[in-house]
Amino acid sequence: MSATVYYEKDADLNIIKGKKICVLGYGSQGRAHAMNLHDSGLDVVVGLREGSKTAAQAQADGLKWEPMAQAVASADMIMFLVPDPSQPAVYEEFVKPVCKPGLTLLFAHGFNVHYGQIVPPPEVDVIMVAPKGPGKLVRDLYAAGQGVPCLVAIEQDASGQALGTGLAYALGIGGARAGVIETSFKEETETDLFGEQAVLCGGVSALMKAGFETLVEAGYAPEMAYFECINEMKLIVDLIYQGGLKHMRRYISDTAKYGDITRGPRIVDDYVRAEMGRILEEIQDGSFAREWVLENQANRPRYNALLKREAEHPVEEVGDRLRAMMKWLG
Repeated sequence: MSATVYYEKDADLNIIKGKKICVLGYGSQGRAHAMNLHDSGLDVVVGLREGSKTAAQAQADGLKWEPMAQAVASADMIMFLVPDPSQPAVYEEFVKPVCKPGLTLLFAHGFNVHYGQIVPPPEVDVIMVAPKGPGKLVRDLYAAGQGVPCLVAIEQDASGQALGTGLAYALGIGGARAGVIETSFKEETETDLFGEQAVLCGGVSALMKAGFETLVEAGYAPEMAYFECINEMKLIVDLIYQGGLKHMRRYISDTAKYGDITRGPRIVDDYVRAEMGRILEEIQDGSFAREWVLENQANRPRYNALLKREAEHPVEEVGDRLRAMMKWLG
């Protein structure tokens, strides 16, 4: 069954006009949300930790900022846009003490609510509004009179008006111009994690490295391996982004197409699909979430060691040398 999609005609900005909206955090998404809401004529304050380096940027952008405790104290709506691992501590220290009937808590990712790291009281609305694009794109398209499609989900509807509030917020950041897809905290969290791990980040990076290593171990030049297995990935992904797999296949050679449809299934075979299923099960049963929470509580020893190992892979040195030849990238 297809999801319900809402547009500008379905959203009423007046629902949140006159309410004080606190945006916690001023990174890529925080800056985009706060600036777009402000430019939509809404009352926005940015909540930051004392001594935050982003306070100057918020002020330069013409926005009001306050220390978190002060910003949330008088807020009617609080949007969590600090990093996921930081959110539970921010909630416990600053937000939980001010939770009261009529307050709305908003999230751009369902992780902490879905996995019980943040458990809001039943008297508050809990809403997710998640743009499906990076913060810079959210801001740039809004400024151009367009918008990035968003997801909206309702975890708690204490007021009976949570969906209207979520759609109004999505309109305020420009998402309703493109379309707002209704989902749930569970669906967004689990599909997002799966996509990152099995395909977009984990799957693609492992596939590219494996291809690079296979060619180099067979005696081919590392530079050739890098171009064929990594550099050209962008050309293919851009075609898919523009019009799907069929569009990509329209622009590649018949030889490439034949190799695609006959050899691709040998790479992503039944073993890979079964492993994808196991990864999804770890997401669904909370195993991955528990692992990640514990890793953060232990100050990320495995995470940091693995990142260091990845940064030292030969593919990075070869890539650095080749990209230095591509002056247009700078």
